[in-house]
Amino acid sequence: MPDNGSNDSRVAYLVLREENRWRDVFRLTPGQVTTVGRAPTNRIVLRDEICSRNHVEIFQTGSNWTLRDLGSRNGTLIDSKQINSDWELEEGNIIQIGSCDLGFTYDLSKSFPELDEKEEPGYQVGGDTVDIVIEEMDSSLEPEIIHRRRRTRYHPASAIEILGRDRISQMLGQLYRLAFDMAGAKGEEQLAEFVLDGLIQGTGADIGAMLLLPAPTKDEAKRSQLRVVGYKSNAEDVPYQKVSDYLSSAVLADREAVLARDIADDSRLAGRDSLGEILAKSVICAPIRADEHLLGLIHLYSTSHKVRLEADDLEFTLAVADQLAVAIQNLKEKESLATGLARAQDEAQTLREQLAIESDLVGESDTMEKLNEQIGLIAPTDATVLIRGESGVGKELVARAIHFSSQRKDNPFVCMNCAALSETLLESELFGHEKGAFTGATKRKMGKFEQAHGGTLFLDEVGEMSLGIQAKFLRVLEGHQFERVGGSTPIEVDVRVVAATNRDLEEAIEEKKFRQDLYFRLYVVKIDVDPLRDRPSDIPILANYFLQKSASRTNPRVQGFNQEALEALKRHDWPGNVRELKNTVERTVILCRGEEIGAADIQLSTSLSPPAEPAVVVPAAIASSAQEISLEDLERQHILQTLDNTSWNKSRAAQILGIERSTLDRKLKRYNVVRPS
Repeated sequence: MPDNGSNDSRVAYLVLREENRWRDVFRLTPGQVTTVGRAPTNRIVLRDEICSRNHVEIFQTGSNWTLRDLGSRNGTLIDSKQINSDWELEEGNIIQIGSCDLGFTYDLSKSFPELDEKEEPGYQVGGDTVDIVIEEMDSSLEPEIIHRRRRTRYHPASAIEILGRDRISQMLGQLYRLAFDMAGAKGEEQLAEFVLDGLIQGTGADIGAMLLLPAPTKDEAKRSQLRVVGYKSNAEDVPYQKVSDYLSSAVLADREAVLARDIADDSRLAGRDSLGEILAKSVICAPIRADEHLLGLIHLYSTSHKVRLEADDLEFTLAVADQLAVAIQNLKEKESLATGLARAQDEAQTLREQLAIESDLVGESDTMEKLNEQIGLIAPTDATVLIRGESGVGKELVARAIHFSSQRKDNPFVCMNCAALSETLLESELFGHEKGAFTGATKRKMGKFEQAHGGTLFLDEVGEMSLGIQAKFLRVLEGHQFERVGGSTPIEVDVRVVAATNRDLEEAIEEKKFRQDLYFRLYVVKIDVDPLRDRPSDIPILANYFLQKSASRTNPRVQGFNQEALEALKRHDWPGNVRELKNTVERTVILCRGEEIGAADIQLSTSLSPPAEPAVVVPAAIASSAQEISLEDLERQHILQTLDNTSWNKSRAAQILGIERSTLDRKLKRYNVVRPS
């Protein structure tokens, strides 16, 4: 190879020698890392137990090539020297891994200094390149192309080509073409048509049939289970006769293809079997087998005295039967996938319709009318939305209403609760992960962003995100690409984000727990959802709505609420908001024994609202010196006074102070407070 004076313009090769034989040549591609090891995922696979699964990698650095050992178990030698760090390869270096040698070269004529004279002077280039045969070790010679052919000789283009060949070549050509026909079959009937056309054309048979069992079986099959899928006859006015009972039973039992002749003269067949009635002279019956399973039979017979089925016909039929078994299995898989896809599409459509129904916001108050008006204005846009409100007010319902009122309604609506997972799992759920990214990552997983592509991603409790996740989340919101955990492939998605929180994000920003830039990015459009206690007129409407849904599933006998029950529901303050009302109604419907729900049937939870803070009486001494004492000293004094009042009962003191016992211990340690003796 001529030297252009620059290594980066020269092609480099690795020549593999195993057991004193130079076997393959691999071209090193600039910009691509070439891995060597025992695992089949490597570009160069070495069949040597001393070689590690992933042994070394070779990559380009500038104009040179560098080898790096990947922590192999038995190490790597270059020119018989053990390497301990990255090694810059030079012309003629021999990389030794176990019993295998890899020669590095820019010039293939220098790659075989120890070529066995008994070997043929040639080798093949492997890897990703086209096989090349070098006839001599003269680098000035280009590889010589000795044959060119656009189509295999086993794929006949015309009857003239077929007639000019020997019988085996004809059968191979017909089998080759038949395999393509079978692969394109749309159903069992079309598959049978292709197979029988090919069999009758390729053998001396004039009648044939394909018969299948109801399902593949490992057990012994009965001939009565066979059904005719397809039938073909070259003879006129010859109706189909079922395969011989004797032959079919033998083939089903032994699972071997059989050739039988002189049917009319065989006492076991003539007179008892249908073949005797049509004067069949020779018969082939072959099983259709897939591994240990039996799928059915192929049945061929000749009625001509001049054309007898031969052993070659039996071989050809058996080859077709084996190929047919693969085609039948593929066809079944396609049908199963098509059925599953259709079912999934139906289920998705049903779920989409159901979600759209459940996204209806129930209520007629001024607050609800204003909320629906806001949704109508926001939904057609792609603006990011921040929904705020107490827990249970229906923030997810608002998000669903936005999605199903938008142009994205036919695409996914994906929900994610940011408070339910740890930081590591939350990152994996949002952005996905690659196989092996962490312990338990046994396969690649798409994240919520990828799942919601083209649709809407609803992030509940967004205020609970850690600062690290917030930074990555912000980049995606700003239109940047992201990578799966453990991956390096950039991923870009088209997703509308709707976030929700019941947390005071402004306070979280002051406490450095929430990024201000993310807050402003989410705060494009804000929707406040009022608590249920501020819209009591909606309570009866919601209660009757939940009653109808629950009664249809659990207790159809229940018809509604009486007036006292509705008044009781309206008087309750509903700290759990709509979620609490829904659960209360469902519980009441299940336990109700009559047709109408009364006030006595309703089991309202006690108020979950935090108790009012007791008035704090500030001692006169402290009040008078309030400007002269720090908050820390004031807390210390208050803790000591509480401990004195409880005789240093820490559990009781922590309860009075409204903190955990462990928190009290930490404060005492920080203030260097010990119990007086």
